[in-house]
Amino acid sequence: MAEPLGAAMASTWEAGRAGGTPVDAVTWVPLSRRRLAERGFDQARLLAGIAGRGLGLPVTGLLTRTSDAGPQARRGREERLAAMLGRFRVRGSPPPRVLLVDDVLTTGATAAACAEALVSAGSARVDLLTAARAFSGRVGVDILDGGLTSGSVVARGIAPR
Repeated sequence: MAEPLGAAMASTWEAGRAGGTPVDAVTWVPLSRRRLAERGFDQARLLAGIAGRGLGLPVTGLLTRTSDAGPQARRGREERLAAMLGRFRVRGSPPPRVLLVDDVLTTGATAAACAEALVSAGSARVDLLTAARAFSGRVGVDILDGGLTSGSVVARGIAPR
């Protein structure tokens, strides 16, 4: 499913970006070593590669996980935010404008932690592109309360606040 999803993500990004701020490079939210070993592939990396190719942008692994926070699925927004603090490190010097790709956006805690790391390392702007958006509780409350904008199934949000 990576090929059609990645292509749809690139198309959606282009359609929603008309006249907007360009980006310099595409990167992805990396899996933990444990999850990568379990799955055998990194879905966000696959999506980033396909979307980046479709957008004609360089794709580079700018982030590494410093440790595994464990499963996030049963955690609420505040627990997720706390669990993700400091979990990502930037490799080298990131470009000024980064497009961060992930497979699913739930509360935005992981994306926010990645964006925070990129901005702390020198990026001026981090945009987020996801293949899907998951909701818990009331529709949209977690994401909108987190400062991320609402959108379509293949959606674009902005991080950090």
